[in-house]
Amino acid sequence: MTDKQIAIGRRAVACKDWRWMSGMATAEGHRVVLVDDDVLWMVYNEEGKCKPGCVEDFVPDLTDPATVGCLLALVREAHAVPVLQVSVKISPEHGYKFDCHPHHRGQWVDSEAEALVAALEDAP
Repeated sequence: MTDKQIAIGRRAVACKDWRWMSGMATAEGHRVVLVDDDVLWMVYNEEGKCKPGCVEDFVPDLTDPATVGCLLALVREAHAVPVLQVSVKISPEHGYKFDCHPHHRGQWVDSEAEALVAALEDAP
């Protein structure tokens, strides 16, 4: 993950509506299998064993498809819009741009994950 992706992940965990969900991946390469209070039970890729970790110690891997899907579910829940989607704009000059907001206030960003984090930050 890039520094920018890690910064976006830190923004996500700072949101009031953020929570870790089973299936999410961490930037450190672990997969969350269970969330119990403030403890994440994760599978460590190298060892294949389940070990606990403290929720404050991790950043989500927002390049992981399962993690992005969970983030979308959190945004839909936070805005109470079960069909909320990410909009994509294709521009020859700027490439792909993404937006995700129930009122489409026009905040275009460079990745689907960043659009979802912005929407989670804007949740009522």
